[in-house]
Amino acid sequence: MAVDTTVQPPATSPPTALAPATAAQVKPAPPRPGAAAMLVSLLPAAAACTALVAHWHIPSTQTSLPTDLYPKLLQGVIAIALAIFAAQYLWPALRRWARPRAPIVTAALLTLMTWDLVTLKYALMPLPYFPGPDMVMQSLWDDWELLARCTFHSLILLASGYALGAAMGIVSGVLIGWFAACRYWGMPLLKLVGPIPATAFIPLAMMVFPSAFTASVALIAIAVWFPVTMLTISGIANVRVSLLDVARTLGAGPSFLVFRVAVPAALPSIFIGLFMGLGASFLTLIVAETVGVKAGLGWYVGWAKVWADYAKVYAALIIMALFFSCIMTLLFMLRDRVLVYQKGVIKW
Repeated sequence: MAVDTTVQPPATSPPTALAPATAAQVKPAPPRPGAAAMLVSLLPAAAACTALVAHWHIPSTQTSLPTDLYPKLLQGVIAIALAIFAAQYLWPALRRWARPRAPIVTAALLTLMTWDLVTLKYALMPLPYFPGPDMVMQSLWDDWELLARCTFHSLILLASGYALGAAMGIVSGVLIGWFAACRYWGMPLLKLVGPIPATAFIPLAMMVFPSAFTASVALIAIAVWFPVTMLTISGIANVRVSLLDVARTLGAGPSFLVFRVAVPAALPSIFIGLFMGLGASFLTLIVAETVGVKAGLGWYVGWAKVWADYAKVYAALIIMALFFSCIMTLLFMLRDRVLVYQKGVIKW
């Protein structure tokens, strides 16, 4: 009797809605942050608590004036840090924002505590040249209207001079970098006048221009013009020849080669010049306000120095640091927006 040895395939059941999902369909849960990583957000609160305890329990030696604003600042930092620590469990985006910034905020608070200890508490640095943080904060609070007006005047002066100098620098840099005739006449002038500090032209600017404001704008423009021009020339001169050859092969004219090929390719160098010019403009702004302009942060520093009120001087320096840092950040944002197509080519 013959035996049928054919293997029958197993019967398959139709898929059901309750069939278990495959490994590819299951999305792994995001890893939960460890306890140590979560506690990093508490570092600013711990630093603020340490500074507050030191301020309350160590007697003041430099002066007997009561302090008010500095302890309130530390208490506000503690409250904000604890609120962020509590909210980061429910808001992951806040956790990703706060955790990288916690160490640097902690370092700033410890620096503030050290300032308080070496001035107000132990008087290692005497008055009036080294006031404590509370005196500086009190000056900020008392003169906030005057400081706001001075900051506005400095912003107008800086924006006017920087815009004029950047425009002049880009135009002259493109002309000298692209045209041989302009390079022949422009480079000697650039080498002769460019290295001279803009502040050396203060006596000449006061005589030539009708007002101190226009003279200061011209000085800032000169300080910005030289680095922007030099870096623009470098960028135009280093445009790859292959790009220009391809554009000429496709029928590009001279204006297209300059504005659509050379200038976009030179933008990284141009932005380096703009950053260098911005640093030079800050220095020239303060010097110009100290010498001639009767408004602005530089004028405020000179006025406070005459009265030996160094708490106001330090208050103005804090405003300057924040003011210049914000402007630099805006320029970085503009650079990232304009050069977004080169983000994978150039590292910054």
